Amino acid sequence: MHDLTQGNPTRLIFKFATPMLLGNVFQQLYNVTDSIIVGKYLGKEALAAVGASFPLIFMLVAFIIGIASGSTIIIAQYYGAKDMAKVRRSIDTMYIFLFFASLLIGILGILFSGSIFRLIRLPDEVVPQAALYMNVYLSGIVFFFGFNGSSAILRGLGDSKTPLYFLVISTVTNIIFDLLFVAVFKWGIAGAAFATVLSQAGAFITMVLYLNRRHPVINLSWRKLEWDKDIFMSSIKIGVPTGFQQTFVSLGMLALLRIVNDYGTDTVAAYSVAGRIDGLAALPAMNFGQALSTYAGQNIGANRIHRVKQGLIATLNMSGAVAIVTSILIMIFRTQLMALFTTDAEVIQIGARYLLIVSGFYLFFSSMFVIGGVMRGAGDTVVPMFITLFSLWAVRIPLAAFLSKRIGVDGIWWAIPIAWFLGMALSYIYYRNGNWKKKAVVKY
Repeated sequence: MHDLTQGNPTRLIFKFATPMLLGNVFQQLYNVTDSIIVGKYLGKEALAAVGASFPLIFMLVAFIIGIASGSTIIIAQYYGAKDMAKVRRSIDTMYIFLFFASLLIGILGILFSGSIFRLIRLPDEVVPQAALYMNVYLSGIVFFFGFNGSSAILRGLGDSKTPLYFLVISTVTNIIFDLLFVAVFKWGIAGAAFATVLSQAGAFITMVLYLNRRHPVINLSWRKLEWDKDIFMSSIKIGVPTGFQQTFVSLGMLALLRIVNDYGTDTVAAYSVAGRIDGLAALPAMNFGQALSTYAGQNIGANRIHRVKQGLIATLNMSGAVAIVTSILIMIFRTQLMALFTTDAEVIQIGARYLLIVSGFYLFFSSMFVIGGVMRGAGDTVVPMFITLFSLWAVRIPLAAFLSKRIGVDGIWWAIPIAWFLGMALSYIYYRNGNWKKKAVVKY
């Protein structure tokens, strides 16, 4: 655990964000490994099926992840205030909520996945494999929530290293199982999904065993978990706006996929692969933003509000530098990156065009996410929710539909950075307004 209320902000945030970044890189490698192995061994239809599954999976889990993020903010603020009794009750409450939520999400997803894929007009040859992948993945969703919930709790306590260790182990086992189930046993797309479930289950179970033996705050015992209604309601108050934001973002991704689907399997497969690369490129900004949220939460909880601005400036400098370097590298090597996933020339060409257009503007996304991290750390999640939804639903999706009818599929790609720029501008305006400072859970 780390106290982020004292010391140099740049050093603290960099030191805290680096293990989170490495951990999330390995987390993304789950998806990338699935896509590479599926694309190489099972073809572009299966590749499109895996890619189409993730917006739907994200839609199903987004609201729960948002509420859990409210618990993480509360844990960070109580830890900053050194109230360990409430820290422990917050952790127990979060585990209980995630367990029952995962059961509900798994059942609903398995029942309705096929219908949703048909509703968004996924190409007919892709739907059966996408539904099969989804159903196997969702059968183990409790492990996904358990592992990611444990990692979020540790980040709220200032510990970003422990999740990294287990993610490395989990990712390595996922790659091994992917090759075994898909390339050796020939289980098809179900094998790729089962490899991910098995890896997440192993990561969660071993992490719980480790924490129960070694961690000074966390001691997970299902018979001793304590539900705290007041803490849960505080989590709801903070987390529901983020949950709605995540849900409508995921619905927006499905809406964009619906537009992409009209261009056929090659474009869906290219969008899937380019989205994996995009996801990896976005990780530094997202992790610097998450680190800044914990930093801001602890300092607000400790009544050291003056340190928040220092942390924001330091984080913008670090994340901005990474975003510029990432943009240059992806623009140069875009074709080679696409070729890692598939040998289909048309899919490579479409995906490389996406990367050429979108990757030049990662600085906008990075700044938007980092500025939002301050508000989330303060417990102000309502205005960032509206900013995100406006830039997505009022700008990105309508603009993608409009431009795609004028200039083809490139119009969908151009709508992405335009929406990022608007989100960045609105986030900065609200940060300068300063109302987020009044939203802290811990009052002085």
